Amino acid sequence: QNFSGAKERFNAAVSTLKENDKCDNESIGAVGYCFGGGVVLNMARQGADLDAVATFHGSIDPIEPATPGSVKGKILVMNGADDPFVSAEAIESFKNEMDSAGVTYEFVNYPGAVHAFTNPQATEKGEKFDLPLAYNEAVEKESWEKLIEFLEQTF
Repeated sequence: QNFSGAKERFNAAVSTLKENDKCDNESIGAVGYCFGGGVVLNMARQGADLDAVATFHGSIDPIEPATPGSVKGKILVMNGADDPFVSAEAIESFKNEMDSAGVTYEFVNYPGAVHAFTNPQATEKGEKFDLPLAYNEAVEKESWEKLIEFLEQTF
């Protein structure tokens, strides 16, 4: 895993975004899916100037754990409760990390959902490669509504 490369690309994307006349440079959020979810979450942990960070079935393990004051905004994590890539221990560790750092966050565990629950091609790919991936239309819709609510409350 090359997080320094991901961090460089993330920062370049934020710089490009801020150059757009339609961007409110005082109100920026980041949303990521799977690996991208891990990237945005770790960028928040490392002090990126983000008001909102949301992840869909992303990795939650820290590159560098959050510390008091490091996370500038709110965090929403949407996870498949039956995702074998995210253990109960990892969830507990994440929550303890966020609580210790004083982060405003919500962790939503969707019952019956596994990894890649928002991807309509996930079930086919999971079967093809014998991986625990599956699309869950109901959870995709519920999690999207949760994201919209989170963003409206934050911004």
